[in-house]
Amino acid sequence: MSGFLERIIRPAATLPDGGRDILGETETVRRIVARLDALPPERARFLAGFAYILARAAEADLEISDAETAVIDAAVEELGGLDTAQAVMVVQMAKLQSRAKFGTEDYLVTREFAGFATDEQKQAVVRACFAVGAADDEISNEEAHAVNEIARELGMDRPTLNAIREGYVDQFSAIRAARKLARRPPP
Repeated sequence: MSGFLERIIRPAATLPDGGRDILGETETVRRIVARLDALPPERARFLAGFAYILARAAEADLEISDAETAVIDAAVEELGGLDTAQAVMVVQMAKLQSRAKFGTEDYLVTREFAGFATDEQKQAVVRACFAVGAADDEISNEEAHAVNEIARELGMDRPTLNAIREGYVDQFSAIRAARKLARRPPP
């Protein structure tokens, strides 16, 4: 593994043995997994959840930009060992599902992912969510809120989230606005 995901996944992500069977999955994850039947079911389920969560983070400001899509494509391609066409298909399906389902489904998919992902994989998805938000050079308040919510749903503690967030501090729109105000001369 090299490039984008090497920076995101510190120890290489592997799925734990065992886990729940495919019937316990949400409808959204099942649709994406069905399109990845060439992969082992646990791996496809992981990629479907990963891609959906990234699309959820990108959709937080009600728009998924081309730059955000490119980051998600690269993450899914590299993580899944997929060819570009497969990765694009997974990402497009995840984006469509994210736009169509949102709300409760967002929570269900993220909680399901939390149930089978390792701590390293949870950290990787949060890092990737921040990378997606930063793809257009600024993480909006809506995107930051969505990533915080995702981390909470994954069961991530605050110090771990803060350590990951630190890498993106200069790209938060709220931080930029505060810095800009601090540089303005008094009236």
